[in-house]
Amino acid sequence: MPQSANLTKIGSRVKIDLNKVKDRISGNLVQKISSDPRATVMDYKMTDGGGVGVVLKLADGTKNWFFESEVGRG
Repeated sequence: MPQSANLTKIGSRVKIDLNKVKDRISGNLVQKISSDPRATVMDYKMTDGGGVGVVLKLADGTKNWFFESEVGRG
C-alpha cells in the first residue's frame, strides 16, 4: 500500500525536528523553528521521489513544506 495511508491528518499539531532539517533550510527558518518547533499541518505536497511531504503553518503564520520524516507528533 502507498505511503499515503500513514499521512498525518490535516489540522494536526506536529513538532519539527530541527536536527533533521537545519542542513537544508535557511538561517531565518532555523531561528523560527528554534523559537517554536510546533506547527499545524495545512496540506500535502508531492516530492520528487514520489513521496508525500506536509505543508506546515508555523507559529508566525508562514507556511513551509517538510518531509513527513522530519516531523513528529506535537
